[in-house]
Amino acid sequence: MKILAKSLALAGIASAAFVATPAAAQVAGIATSSPEAVIVRSAARIAAYQQIDQQYAAQIQQARTVRQEIQALQVSLDTNKDNQLSEQEVAANPGVVQQVQQKEQQIGQISQPIVLAQTYAVEQLINDYNNARQQVISQKKIQIMLAPDAIQWAPDSVNVTADIVAALDKRVPTVQIVPPAGWQPRRESYQLQQTVQQVLVQVAQQQAAAAAQPQPQTDGR
Repeated sequence: MKILAKSLALAGIASAAFVATPAAAQVAGIATSSPEAVIVRSAARIAAYQQIDQQYAAQIQQARTVRQEIQALQVSLDTNKDNQLSEQEVAANPGVVQQVQQKEQQIGQISQPIVLAQTYAVEQLINDYNNARQQVISQKKIQIMLAPDAIQWAPDSVNVTADIVAALDKRVPTVQIVPPAGWQPRRESYQLQQTVQQVLVQVAQQQAAAAAQPQPQTDGR
């Protein structure tokens, strides 16, 4: 159930990031939002990630290449070509399995400075998130704030994510991407960075799926 709830929550955050909902007043003092959705849509987070992508472009390309190598190795393990790896197929090629594991470790090493920079950016936003949320709670006289996955149905006006994003953007317009020497991220910061990354992957998949949809034909008029 926890896995299902997390999947539903991620899907909801990804949808919010993909299609922004207009800000509106909450219903009867009840509102919904989540830190993940706010951080994903934060202007400072977006700008920081763009800077990180530029600064670590070579490492990102290297990691992409290694992932392609892993995919090729996994295809070679699939001897019956059913797009699934059985225990027998894995056991029959321990050398290839070892190569996959080594390359996965390589990706972890390549990605380490990227993840650290992203986590540092996210942590700076986390540090002021509660203040931005409280600002919106006070302004809109919210009495109950719930996570989106805690509600089966509600009108769009219940979601105050856009309001908190706007408040956070004003409070923290920019963040740094180079952590000070010896800096260690808090556990919550690393966990949120991982969640944000999952959301961004889902958003990219949604956008790719939308782009792949056949375009409606017109009569030229």
